[in-house]
Amino acid sequence: METNNFIEDIIVEELEEGKVKTVHTRFPPEPNGYLHIGHAKSLCLNFGTAEKFGGVCNLFFDDTNPSKEKTEYVEAIKEDIKWLGFDWYEVHYASDFFDVIYEKAIKLIEDGKAFVCDLSAEEISASRGTLTEPGKESPYRNRSISENLRLFTEMHDGKYKDGEKVLRAKIDMASPNINLRDPVIYRVLRATHHRTGDKWCIYPMYDFAHPICDSMQGVTHSLCTLEFEDHRPLYNWVVENTEVKHKPRQIEFARLNITNTVMSKRYLKKLVEDGAVTGWDDPRMPTLTGLRNRGVPAEALKNFCEAIGISKANSEIEVSYFEHFIRDYLNLHAERAMAVFEPLKVTITNFPEKFEDEDFEINPNEPEKGMRKIQMGKVIYIEREDFSLDPPPKYFRLRLGGYVRLKNAYIIKCNEVKYDDNGAIAELLCEYVPESRSGNDTSGIKVKGVIHWVDAASAVDCTIKKYDYLLNDAEYSGQDFSERMNYDSVHEFKGKAEKYLAEAKDGDSFQLMRKGYYKKFDDNGKTVLSEIVSLKDSFKVNN
Repeated sequence: METNNFIEDIIVEELEEGKVKTVHTRFPPEPNGYLHIGHAKSLCLNFGTAEKFGGVCNLFFDDTNPSKEKTEYVEAIKEDIKWLGFDWYEVHYASDFFDVIYEKAIKLIEDGKAFVCDLSAEEISASRGTLTEPGKESPYRNRSISENLRLFTEMHDGKYKDGEKVLRAKIDMASPNINLRDPVIYRVLRATHHRTGDKWCIYPMYDFAHPICDSMQGVTHSLCTLEFEDHRPLYNWVVENTEVKHKPRQIEFARLNITNTVMSKRYLKKLVEDGAVTGWDDPRMPTLTGLRNRGVPAEALKNFCEAIGISKANSEIEVSYFEHFIRDYLNLHAERAMAVFEPLKVTITNFPEKFEDEDFEINPNEPEKGMRKIQMGKVIYIEREDFSLDPPPKYFRLRLGGYVRLKNAYIIKCNEVKYDDNGAIAELLCEYVPESRSGNDTSGIKVKGVIHWVDAASAVDCTIKKYDYLLNDAEYSGQDFSERMNYDSVHEFKGKAEKYLAEAKDGDSFQLMRKGYYKKFDDNGKTVLSEIVSLKDSFKVNN
């Protein structure tokens, strides 16, 4: 089988050697927030790897920290996975295995491999030592097995306050890996769990629950991001010392980092709570629900994840690279339409009073979709920026006395400019060249400029929303996200759009000619065009 990354190389080798019969992965989000684009890489890797090797992938919720977890987040994560086109083999929660994990902890105590410690979190941290100095053993490390069993039972029964006691694995305070210096594996935590309610007042730490839950599910390859590489010896220690029947293998890969993008659920949650965005699904948010609401196609996100690949080295991807894949997909599949963001009235003085229908190609990349009719009358709107009284060099749009072609229609010439009471340009008086119809031009007039337009009689009012990045760019790296926030990231225009856009389904995506890719929203009967991505592609992909 052809492989694409080092993880697949490992799997192929294990399959050939008979170490693994069926590949079984899991996607393990914590339900403490909505998934963001960084999770998409892990999601595609876990589900995609299982699919490629004819295996299965579980959806596994790491719900060991009830103070931050909600059923709302569980359902949102499921919806995001479905949106990306994946389905899970089984759904499991860490809380499914709390009884088993508790029994494994008791067995460690009975084997003399765990003890109850009275040190505070700060004292434990201070006693761990450094990378060059060993840690200091807890004064409670040598408690008897019977005393540890009694104290742990009392922790379970709710006798102690939060933080008053913890259960620690007894490993090696002189280990060069700080994660093995008697790590905490259970703590007292009084918080109502979204599934188990108030049944438990002690909860296992992730590093302890993770390998046990992987084993209980039959996971063969536990794929984690690179920050867990130093935790792998602890993962293996738990597997070896809790006598689990099935022994999974942890493999780490580099996480996804993107410029101009908040890649932390904690910070994203703060944006929501502070009202800096309208919610988790704000189109500016890098959450999967935000990307979906913005109009980013799921296939574009999956193509991006596949293109960046899987490696062992952390790096930062330019956000323009992601935008390239959105633009590339929409260019192939989005219908074309026209809207004017800052309308300037144009009266074509010699145009027939009777409306004419002009042919408009639905999508040049999908010719099988054919053509549609667009209405054109005596009065139209063009972009205000497409006319200049004092044009700069190489300006090929409309000027006084100059010609320009209307997209899919005729050549027009501007003869006169009208002004309002404030001296601003209010209207252009133009004439059209009847013999210049697109596709059948016999006028002999050569023009370099082509501009878009909308028919005034049939056009609808619309609100157009354009977005900037939530974070100022990478030159600010090292600063806190709050110092990099772009507080001017939404721009609204009151424009005019083709009637075709108003009649389109809510959520349909379009390439607005010369403007960008936009998603149509229906806001109580009013047409809103929300930017997905601009037309400009600053990132070149080498094929």
